Amino acid sequence: MLRPTLRVLCLVMSMAGVAHAQPSATDTDLGRIKHILVIYAENRGFDHLYGLFPGANGIANATDAQKTQLDHDGTPLPYLTVWKNGKPDERFPAKLPNGPFRIDADPINARLSDILPSPVHLFYHNAEQINGGRNDMFAAMSNVGGWAMGYVDGSGLKLWQWAREFTLADNYFMGAFGGSFLNHFYLICACAPEFKTAPDPIRALLEPDGRMKKAVDSPSASVGPVIIASFTQVTPDYYAVNTTQPPYQPSGVPPAVDGDPMLTDPKGTIGSGLPLPPQTLKTIGDTLSAKGIDWVWYSGGWNAGVEDGPRPLTARKAIYKTEGGVAFVPHHQPFNYFSRFAPGTVDRARHLRDEADMMAAIADGSLPPVAFYKPVGIYSQHPGYTNLMRGDEHIAGILSALRANEKLWAETVVLVTYDENGGFWDHVAPPSGPGWGDRWGPGSRVPLLIISPFARKATIDHTSYDTGSILKFITRRFALEPLPGVRANTGDLTAALSFK
Repeated sequence: MLRPTLRVLCLVMSMAGVAHAQPSATDTDLGRIKHILVIYAENRGFDHLYGLFPGANGIANATDAQKTQLDHDGTPLPYLTVWKNGKPDERFPAKLPNGPFRIDADPINARLSDILPSPVHLFYHNAEQINGGRNDMFAAMSNVGGWAMGYVDGSGLKLWQWAREFTLADNYFMGAFGGSFLNHFYLICACAPEFKTAPDPIRALLEPDGRMKKAVDSPSASVGPVIIASFTQVTPDYYAVNTTQPPYQPSGVPPAVDGDPMLTDPKGTIGSGLPLPPQTLKTIGDTLSAKGIDWVWYSGGWNAGVEDGPRPLTARKAIYKTEGGVAFVPHHQPFNYFSRFAPGTVDRARHLRDEADMMAAIADGSLPPVAFYKPVGIYSQHPGYTNLMRGDEHIAGILSALRANEKLWAETVVLVTYDENGGFWDHVAPPSGPGWGDRWGPGSRVPLLIISPFARKATIDHTSYDTGSILKFITRRFALEPLPGVRANTGDLTAALSFK
C-alpha cells in the first residue's frame, strides 16, 4: 500500500499530466469499449474556457509575443477595442490593454449566464489570426476586435468538475480553419465539401499569398474592424469552407414554392445564399455501415427542424430561431448534406435521430456502438445567442444520466469537445509539417474531455490531437476502413485511456 504522501504525489503528478510509462492499448483492451459517444458543443477555444485549469498548458504559459496583438501593418496595437457593427461597443471599456483579459472580472465583469459577443470564426480569418503559429492577429482579424482576447474562469462550471475527475486533453485542435460548417464536415469525413457549380460572387478573392483581399488596404485595427472585399463562402477551386446550407430540409433555404417540400429551393434565398449540392464523399457513417456497426447522429431539435423545414421562412418556429426558440441550426447537421441520407431514404430514418431518442437509449441501455450528439443551439454554448451556463448544465445532465445506467457507463467512452474556437485567441500554435498541416488546418486549439471508466483519472493528456483523432479512434476500435483525409500524425486518443 502506498504511503499517504506518495499517494498525494502520484495524484499531483497525474493532474499535471506527467508522462507515465504506460503500455499501449491493445485491440483486446479496446474491445472492452462497447459504446463511443461524441458530444459536439460550440465555439469555445481552450485558453478561452480552460486557460486557468490547474496543470494545463494555459494562459500562464503564453509568452509576451503570443499575448501581444498586432495591427495590419505588423506593429503592436496600442490598445484593444471591442467593436459592435463597426463602432466601439459601449458595454465595454474603449481602450483595453493589449493582451488576454478576464471577461468575468474587472473591468468587464460579465456573468457566464450573459449572452455575450460572438467573434467572427471563418476559414480565411482563422488562418490569418493564427499567423503562422504566432497567434498575434486575433484582434485585428475579428469583427469584435479585442473581444477575441477574452477568457473566463470556468472553475465553477460542471464540466470543469468532470474534467478534473477524468482526462482533459490540452493539445487538441479543431480539424479545419474557421467555423462550424467546415468543422462538422471534418468530424464525419476529414474532408471539405465540393461545390463545383458555385458562381463567382461567392468564391473567395485572395491575394497571391493566400490571404483575403481587404476592402481597404491595411486599415488600422485600432480605428475599426477589418473589412473584406468579398464574401468568402467557397475557395477559388470550388470547395465550400464557410456556411452553406443543406440541399435537404431542414435547411436555412426553404423549399421552392412549387417544389418538393423536403428539398431546398435550388435558386437559394436572400441571406442564406445557394444550397450546397448533395455530397457523395465517404464518411465515417459509410465505413461503420460497411462493417455492420450501428451508429446514430442525434441532434437536439431534429424533430422540430424536420417539421419546420417545409414551412416558409416566416412561419418557422425552430430553425435559426434564437429569440424565443430553440435555435435549431441546419448547418450543424453534416449528414443532411449527403445524398445517402436524403429525405425518404432508409439510412436517414435509421441514422439521423432526435435528442429524445438518445435519452431513451441511454435510459434503457440501447445506445448504439457509435453515437454523435449535437446539442440544439440554445444548449450548444455558442456565443451571441446563448451562454455558457445553459450548455454546461445540459451536457453535464447527459453525462449524469449516462453514469446512472451502470452497465452502459461501464462500457462507454464519452468525448466532449467543441467544433471550433469561436474566433477566440489561443496561445498554442497548431501542429504543422508533414503528416500534420494541410490546406484545411489544423485550426486553433479547443477543449476535449475524455470521460469514461477507461479514461485516466485526474489527468491532463498533452498528446497532439485534432478532430480527425475522433475518426481515428472510432476506426481503430471497430477495425474500419481508414478515411483518407485523417492526418497521419494525429493521435488516436488511446493515450488518454487505461485498461487496468
